[in-house]
Amino acid sequence: MTATASFDVLVIGSGASGLAAAVSAGNAGGRVGLATKASIQACNSAKAQGGIQASFGEDDSPEQHAADVWKSSHESADMRLVEVLTGDAQGAIHWLEELGVAFTRENGGYRLARCGGASAKRLLQVGDRTGHAITKALREAFEAGDGTLFANSPLQALEPTPNGWHARCGEHELDAGTVVLAAGGRCFKVAEERGELSTNHPNATGEVTRLALELGAEARDLDELQYHPNGGAWPETMQGYSIPETTRAYGAVLLNADGEEFTDSLGPRDVVSQAIFDEVAKGKGVETEDGRPAVYLDTTRIAQDDAEISLPYMLRRYRGAGIDPLEERILTYPVLHYQNGGLVIDTDAETTVEGLYACGEIAGGTHGRNRMMGNSLLECCVFGRRAGRAAAEKASA
Repeated sequence: MTATASFDVLVIGSGASGLAAAVSAGNAGGRVGLATKASIQACNSAKAQGGIQASFGEDDSPEQHAADVWKSSHESADMRLVEVLTGDAQGAIHWLEELGVAFTRENGGYRLARCGGASAKRLLQVGDRTGHAITKALREAFEAGDGTLFANSPLQALEPTPNGWHARCGEHELDAGTVVLAAGGRCFKVAEERGELSTNHPNATGEVTRLALELGAEARDLDELQYHPNGGAWPETMQGYSIPETTRAYGAVLLNADGEEFTDSLGPRDVVSQAIFDEVAKGKGVETEDGRPAVYLDTTRIAQDDAEISLPYMLRRYRGAGIDPLEERILTYPVLHYQNGGLVIDTDAETTVEGLYACGEIAGGTHGRNRMMGNSLLECCVFGRRAGRAAAEKASA
């Protein structure tokens, strides 16, 4: 073991929420340590393709965004958190732009798309690599600051002390005034246990949530895991790939084996996923070459200009596998994607255990029991910023 290092704020996790918290805590004057399970680049956030929501449209508002979240959650979300999420959204976008994120623009404004469950176009994108662009900018901001990185150092133990917290992260013994948990969910592990496909990074195994529960932190909706409606089903190299939901925003529709539309392709994620499961159960699905269930996603309806601007990565992936999505329909089936529930937090992202914060997928309440597309990256930035700032202020009080 190495000698104990001390910080004002210790952040666990290097996805968008952890990086946002670390940068924010540093900006607030805190001495920051960042411990991550593998490399600083290894996270689910970087894999997020679709975009990030914020109400910039003339026919939109934070209140309308909040109403869409409430409806999509089936009225199960914590509205205090929802109002923070949507109210801070524009500020989070401008903050990301200051850090170097260049969102796709057109006609003097943002290029906005409508996503599932939304009543207006409010999805901002960086092509179809939005998560990559956001995590890259946040990572560079962290690395340009005074924070200390502990890579390949998973959290193994955490206990309260008279002055804050003591953590064992890999081979490191770390003391901190406050701790921010930003270690994501558990969908990769659950998918393996169920023998299903998942969009998640292999690090998404959920042990940090368990440690927090053992410390007495309260949780909500931990039973509710979300399926992404459009997982790649074939070819084999695309299995588990999350086909961007923006394919449907730009005109793609779901079809059964008879070529019939069977659901609103821009409905909430859980509704669309269940519709696909039901259609296959009725015998109206199709089968992949390796015997997996699927339905068609008719991507040939997407205009070429839209695809080249907003879906370039998806086009490269499928064309590299010998399929042109603009020329032929692709096969899709829901894949395990996101942990909707998590640790209970307040509007500063503090858990029910004093001095212990949580942000990103590990936290619950913001989405209730069903998350809208484009709100995960937003949640990471909004509550990561709040967690880092509040944790730094509490540590210095």
